[in-house]
Amino acid sequence: MVRDVDALILGAGFAGVCAGAQLRAAGRYDFVVIDRGEEPGGTWRDNTYPGCACDVPSTLYSFSFAPNPDWSRIFAPQPEIQAYLGDVVNRTGLREHLRLGVEVQSATWSEDAARWHVVTTSDGDYAARVLIAGAGPWHEPLIPDLPGLDTFTGTTFHSSRWNHDHDLRGRRVAVIGSGASAVQFVPKIAPDVAHLDLYQRTPHWVLPKPDRPYPAALRRLYRRRPAAQRAAHEGLRIAAEGLGWATRHAGAMGPVQRLAERHLARQVRDPQLRAALTPDFTIGCKRILMSNSYYPSLTRDNVTVVPHAVTEVRPTSVVGADGVEREADTIIFGTGFKILDMPVADLVRGRDGRTMSEVWQGSPRGYLGTTVSGFPNLFVLLGPNLGNGHSSATVLLEQQMRYVVSALEAMDRETLTTVEIREDVQREYNGRVDDALQKTVWNAGGCGSYYFDSNGRNSFMYPWSTLHHRRRTRHFDLSNYRTVSRSTPVKDSPTWPSPTPSVVSTTSS
Repeated sequence: MVRDVDALILGAGFAGVCAGAQLRAAGRYDFVVIDRGEEPGGTWRDNTYPGCACDVPSTLYSFSFAPNPDWSRIFAPQPEIQAYLGDVVNRTGLREHLRLGVEVQSATWSEDAARWHVVTTSDGDYAARVLIAGAGPWHEPLIPDLPGLDTFTGTTFHSSRWNHDHDLRGRRVAVIGSGASAVQFVPKIAPDVAHLDLYQRTPHWVLPKPDRPYPAALRRLYRRRPAAQRAAHEGLRIAAEGLGWATRHAGAMGPVQRLAERHLARQVRDPQLRAALTPDFTIGCKRILMSNSYYPSLTRDNVTVVPHAVTEVRPTSVVGADGVEREADTIIFGTGFKILDMPVADLVRGRDGRTMSEVWQGSPRGYLGTTVSGFPNLFVLLGPNLGNGHSSATVLLEQQMRYVVSALEAMDRETLTTVEIREDVQREYNGRVDDALQKTVWNAGGCGSYYFDSNGRNSFMYPWSTLHHRRRTRHFDLSNYRTVSRSTPVKDSPTWPSPTPSVVSTTSS
């Protein structure tokens, strides 16, 4: 049996929750949200490592339609963010649309039926007029293929799959990676371990984190006057555009970099260690990190910063590129995620039968980070070139969903069965994206980062402001799309394509 729905949403993290809430707000209730987890939350459900918290102010890292007056801190910790998403699900009526603990096996476009045929492993098959992909990139761990890793006799785990049953007290721990996750968990575990070796292939710039408890008076004001918090949300969004402007003009990052240099100099007195922690690229080229405790934790007597990559793992030790073998009984990977390997890319097959991975050939491309040529009635949330180095993903998600709702309204108004971004429009748009990125700190800052795909293209970042994106997504312009009207015959009893055997998770960010 194939269940027919108007829209199917993949993922129940921030993206999927935003999608479902906005559909309901627009009076659209015929949809289902699928997620592999037992609760919504996506990244914030899966990442439970010590110290896990947001690096965007809580007020901005919230939906404007669902403000939370009860954040405990300026930068919310993981348990509060997870609880917030659950609260949004409940107060927007989204709970009844969730299908949790469900893996998606394939999603295939049927030209005959003008429907997406979605096969799941535990909830049957669906036919959906519209597919909304909210399965974000921040949940599939990236674990390096290290020689000898399979011979290690100790305990290994990725920061996003934290082993809470493994007691770190008295352990000799090798942390591989020094990015956003390590900056948060290293200060939390360093006091407990016998020794910690931090393998740092590339240092990152770290800014002081202006974090503190939310004043009780401000929480009371937000409870009594929700409009005040909405105004604060908008104010923070606009203020963030100042940093956004600097990232788009690499030469303007000097003041920010000097702040980071002073922060490092104040917290690390040892000149040799300070030199090892000083990046050789412009701040913002890689993700900007924030912490008040990371640098002090690296000055502890039981912590060694190894400014080298790992070349080999042995049964009871780790070998760095400096040739030194260091004992370890626990390896923790802080090596991030498969950011550009979008989960939907391998499971979604478009009009010509190819998956998005096959179409993209290693370089994701779309239009406004939302639609992809060759994939009718598909909307990708936080899709290609919609990365944001200065503001909040929630801002972009809300803007994208306004665009999606506008598209659905246009389809209803014009009696259309399908909309698909024209290939020439997408090609011209991506040409402008590539040109604009050349002047940004991400491309011109002198580093390599996860923003660049296997073909050397920056497929991740959006080269303009969130205000620019807001203007571009305010209305759905049908002239940019290839459309099919309902007057075109559609087969009543289509033969659904056979699904591919792979199973891809649909947890969102």
